[in-house]
Amino acid sequence: MKPRIADKLEHLSQRLADLDAALADPDVTRDIDRYRALSREQAELSPVIELYRMWCKARDDGEAARGLLADADMKELAQQEIEQAGADMARLELDLQRALLPRDPDDGRNVFLEIRAGTGGDESALFAADLFRMYARHAERCRWKVEVVSASESDLGGYREIIARISGEGVYSRLKFESGGHRVQRVPVTETQGRIHTSACTVAVMAEVDEVAEVDINPADLRIDTFRASGAGGQHINKTDSAVRITHVPTGIVVECQDDRSQHRNKAQAMAVLAARIRDAQVRARDSQIASTRKSLVGSGDRSERIRTYNFPQGRVTDHRINLTLYKIDSIMDGELAELLDGLANEHQAELLAQLAEEGA
Repeated sequence: MKPRIADKLEHLSQRLADLDAALADPDVTRDIDRYRALSREQAELSPVIELYRMWCKARDDGEAARGLLADADMKELAQQEIEQAGADMARLELDLQRALLPRDPDDGRNVFLEIRAGTGGDESALFAADLFRMYARHAERCRWKVEVVSASESDLGGYREIIARISGEGVYSRLKFESGGHRVQRVPVTETQGRIHTSACTVAVMAEVDEVAEVDINPADLRIDTFRASGAGGQHINKTDSAVRITHVPTGIVVECQDDRSQHRNKAQAMAVLAARIRDAQVRARDSQIASTRKSLVGSGDRSERIRTYNFPQGRVTDHRINLTLYKIDSIMDGELAELLDGLANEHQAELLAQLAEEGA
């Protein structure tokens, strides 16, 4: 084990001992907020330190076995124990490295999913609808809840833009690498001569903020307009200025929401999306600074980056970041994304492990 990693584990062992002592203190138990914070930290550290103790035991067992090599009667057994200890140490060290990887604080958050049609006109809008259905079907499989916040439909039934809130266990941790450019190659329904066209959509996955106040938004920087909603909705649509458009002047970010009949609820939804967009921009700016010193394979979230191609004539989906091609486009478009999402998560973890190894060198 690298010395810096061993030093870090020794420090964490001492921290866990301090936490155990603090949580046994009656004064701490009377302060419920502090007690919860310390209990949470203890719960996070305990499995890491348990792995470290197992690694130390395997190391000690190996050392004890080496002391028996000089005994002719025990030499064979000692050699077996040394080999077993070495294998256990290697396995536990890898488990420890994974346990020490920095956690994304947003992984447990819900998300706002935005899909926008790009190049390709009506075909791009139809593909945006296909992508939304793909993510919605995947959400069903994961028992997540999907709520459409805003949608702008095209003439042929696609979406020029659609924004949805997806809530559930670990949503952001699974979908965070989906941001970027998605390209489709197929024969559009509007094509009369059977020619294959290439169209594109952009996808943005943004962590929902717990409270709008979590993001510093100056009310003086907002321009809020109300107008009559367009599209389906019956007589109410033509009678009430229920739709809301919020413009954040410093960044130029514009959010519209008109899917609810209540202007108040539309405004609240629009503010939630605005806060998520502003925070997302801040996170991407931070990540781009990190990426300038270290190449990030799957974490950039650059909207202009082409991350995936869906080729219908060949029945394949290719994720260009990890060079993964799957020949099962129908099941993927029906929401079976686990293989793609697992591949991206594993690549990201491998990159973090490489970084940890460099820091521990």
